[in-house]
Amino acid sequence: MERSKDWINEAEGDLEHAISDLRQRFYNWACFSAQQSAEKAIKAVFQKMHMEAWGHSIADLLEELSKKHKVPEELIDKALELDKAYIPTRYPNAHPSGSPRTRYIKKEAERLINYAGEIFRFCADLLSKI
Repeated sequence: MERSKDWINEAEGDLEHAISDLRQRFYNWACFSAQQSAEKAIKAVFQKMHMEAWGHSIADLLEELSKKHKVPEELIDKALELDKAYIPTRYPNAHPSGSPRTRYIKKEAERLINYAGEIFRFCADLLSKI
């Protein structure tokens, strides 16, 4: 069963969640939610193409997608940065000291939210063309 609309809807919700976390100064969660938004947006495209999308690396997923559709190189670069927010944003042992909530800043959260928004819009546009 093809569920790309569910995936893109969840991606949009994650992006909204990231913005809410940013406003509440939960910068680590804003970064993680941004990562989740981009990942789910790409997985929506894979759903629409009736293809499996494995893993959580946005960059890897975009590289795989680029075999079927043109993906701007700058999106892959931005995806590499988003990928770094998948685990360390949530686990204290991913950092030498301190909890993740003390390791992320507003500027970083804003940047990753912008990157996720770009990837979300790219995927939403692609979905409308497939």
